[in-house]
Amino acid sequence: MKTEEIRKKTEDQISSEMENLYKESLNLRFQKSSGQLENTSRINKVRKLIARMKTVLNERSEGK
Repeated sequence: MKTEEIRKKTEDQISSEMENLYKESLNLRFQKSSGQLENTSRINKVRKLIARMKTVLNERSEGK
């Protein structure tokens, strides 16, 4: 998901999607520790997506 797509969403949508990404991140870490993770690059992609969402939320809160 690109930053432009994130900016189009409401704060509630971003928050709920971030919650899902945190859960996915937790599951990916468990899979990695147990040796079941096949796509290791997904961990970094999820972390960067969470950071993008946090950045957009911070920009909105500072702009108020």
